[in-house]
Amino acid sequence: MSAERYLNHPTFGMLYRVAPAGEGRDVYATLYAQRMFFLVTLQPRGAQFEVIPYQDARHHAEVHLNRCRRDAPAEVENWRQLFDQTFI
Repeated sequence: MSAERYLNHPTFGMLYRVAPAGEGRDVYATLYAQRMFFLVTLQPRGAQFEVIPYQDARHHAEVHLNRCRRDAPAEVENWRQLFDQTFI
């Protein structure tokens, strides 16, 4: 599975996926100003964007990393690299 996924936000431009957040939602960050995070729910008629704080985005990414360690060890390195690039 490829961890790379992008969306175009109407105001903030290109966003990249940081981590799945469960329940059909994903955490995205702005590509250029990397300290803005969004909880995105994809819907049939578009996407719903909710701004979330840095710590919440990091929490979702950490939970996803832990889930990968348990359920999909082959994907951990890709997600770890993305986590490090985004949060460290």
